[in-house]
Amino acid sequence: MAKLLIIIGLVCIVAGLCWMVLDSLGWSRFIGHLPGDIHITKGNTSFSFPIVTCIIISVILSIIMNIFFRH
Repeated sequence: MAKLLIIIGLVCIVAGLCWMVLDSLGWSRFIGHLPGDIHITKGNTSFSFPIVTCIIISVILSIIMNIFFRH
């Protein structure tokens, strides 16, 4: 259990560092703004649900997990 928590923490740190690098390069503006992502604005209220972004992130994480945790 301790190893799993350490791995999760390291993954969060790496993801945060990647996010900072992508933000400085200007690439992070695409995250959450892909075709198929839902964004509704009415008056002063807005709702955003990045469904396509979530699917892409899920596929990438599944591939990474399968590579590292194969038995």
